[in-house]
This record gives sequence, C-alpha cells and structure tokens, in this order.
Amino acid sequence: MKFLPLIWSNLRRRKLRALLTVLSILVAFVLFGLIAAIKQALIGGVDMAGADRLIVRHKVSLIISLPGSYQQTIDRIPGVAGSAHLTWFGGIYQDARNFFPQMVVVPEEILAIYPKVILPPEQKQAWLNTRTGAVAGRKTAERFGWKIGDRIPITTAIWTKADGSQLWEFDLVGIFDGQDKATDTTPLWFRYDYFDEGRTYDKGHVGWYVIRVKDPAQAVSIAKRIDDEFANSPAETKTEPEGAFIQSFAKQIGNIGLIAEGIMGAVFFTILLVAGNTMAQSVRAGSSGRGARPGPVVDVHFARGSHPRPAAVFLFSSEGFAHRPGHQPGTGCGDGNYSRPPGHAPARGRRFAKDVR
Repeated sequence: MKFLPLIWSNLRRRKLRALLTVLSILVAFVLFGLIAAIKQALIGGVDMAGADRLIVRHKVSLIISLPGSYQQTIDRIPGVAGSAHLTWFGGIYQDARNFFPQMVVVPEEILAIYPKVILPPEQKQAWLNTRTGAVAGRKTAERFGWKIGDRIPITTAIWTKADGSQLWEFDLVGIFDGQDKATDTTPLWFRYDYFDEGRTYDKGHVGWYVIRVKDPAQAVSIAKRIDDEFANSPAETKTEPEGAFIQSFAKQIGNIGLIAEGIMGAVFFTILLVAGNTMAQSVRAGSSGRGARPGPVVDVHFARGSHPRPAAVFLFSSEGFAHRPGHQPGTGCGDGNYSRPPGHAPARGRRFAKDVR
C-alpha cells in the first residue's frame, strides 16, 4: 500500500503510454475471448452431442449419399431405439452470405430423434398436411423476420428440379424452439417426400442417418453391428458418435483447434512484449541521466545503492495497475462469449458449427 501514491504518480507521468498499454491489453483479451468462443463453437460438438445418438454415413466420405432402404435394416438391429435420415440441401436465401443449415427430413422421425426440439402440436400437424411445408428454428426466423405463412424461396446449385429450375419454394408452417439453451434453433427443415419427388437425380438416397440407441453403454457394439451389416455392399457405412460427425464438418476447413491455439499463443506473446516494453521504458525514464523526468522510486534506490527489491516491487506493481483496466473489461467481453453454452456462442463463431447439425 505504501507504493500506491508513487504508482499513481508514475502512471500519470506518461498518460499516453499508459492509455496505449491499457488499450493493447484490452484488445488482446477481447481477441482471446472471441477466438476461444469460435474454437468452442467449431470443435465443441462432442460435448453437446447426445450420448445416446450415433451417425451412420458413407464409409468413404460424408458427401456420398446412402440408399434409403438402409433404414429398415438399421431399425431391426438389436439396441436401436429409432432412426431418422437427413440430407444436406445447401441452398442460398437471397444472398450467399445468408448462410444457415437447410435439411431434408421426415417430420415424425426428426422430432422423435431430437425430443428437445419444441414444435407446437398445431404447427406439427400443419407440417404433416403440407407437402411444401417447412419449419424453421427460432433464431433463423427472427434473423430474417419470417412468420408463419411466408413463402421462402431458396436457390441451390446442388439439387436441380425436374423442370430444370434450381429455385425451390417452401411454405413456412412452423417455428420451433429448444427445450434448453444448448438446443440448436438455426436449421430450416422441410419434407423429404416433396424433395425426393422434385429432384432430378439420386432419388431414393439420403445424406446420413441419425440413430438413437437404447443403452449408451452399448453404443460401440451397436455401431460395429451396423457397419458389419453393410460390409462389402456398394455403399459401406461408417458409424460414429454424433460429436465426431460434427467435427468432421469443421475439419473440412482446417485444423480449427491448432489454428485457434496458434492465434491465442500469438495474443499472449504480444501481451508479454507489451508488458516488457512498458517496464523497460519505465526503467529507462526513471533512471538518472537518461530520462527527461527522473522517476520517484527507481532513481532514488539506485542512486543510494539500496537493495533493488523495492524498485522491482514498484515496477511490477506499476505494470499490474496499468494492465488491470484493460484485463478486466477484456476478460469480461471474452467471458460473455466463451462461457455461454455451446449453442449460444456468438453468431459468427457458432454459425458453421450449428449449420452442420
């Protein structure tokens, strides 16, 4: 406490330097929080994935489809409680930057596999009664200002319609919410029968299967049974945990974990450089005969030949006080993004990870 007046005086001597130091620390910690949130968003799917769900995809690549007839075989395997298939649509709404997941599903199946998705009964019935019907997650609906009854046009270069058009139109008949904050409410789901009838190729095929197992402890053995069932077939399968499937999407753009850790390492290295440079300037400015304005403690102790410990305490305390105003707000901004549940990380960081669900 005896150094507080001297520390305050030292900080006021170079106001611009103190301000720039605070800003640099603030930016560094904000950047750290954002990168950590993005990393959690893209590779944190394993924590979110249901322990009782498995993904069955093509053994060669997840972009290769599987026959729709596989579902009956999968459902007969002991230990499987139910299944649903999904197909990636990959369309564009208005602008290519308006990216959000669009999945082709069977309504009853997808709602049974994901019980935390909450869709009002009347909206579910409307979806079952409308072949062109679609339901959207709350976040996507609010993002684009959609309301029930809207006609949603989506263009895709992947799935051409029988008439040669790449424009698909869907009637929004429902908006679903999540039972908890971790439930993803960004996808747009529409009916498989309407899609399969309208596309020109790959009819009768699906993207992948999501299966629910009765006993999560038996997931490994069930996965092996499924893959053995389709071994040596034209479309062999690879059954894996839902989290590993999600990560396989993220890995298509690179090793996200390594990239994030590299950036965060650079951030903290920059913090060390800023701290070291500030301390060096304090010593230089506070030493007799070098700085224009001698410092209140460094010069006194060095000149009298006293023990250097008080001077070191003063320097480190000064740096601590200079960095604290930038550290606390920066960490607060990072906590506001990083500590949220995986389903609620920042939109830019979460978008890709949500889209692959």
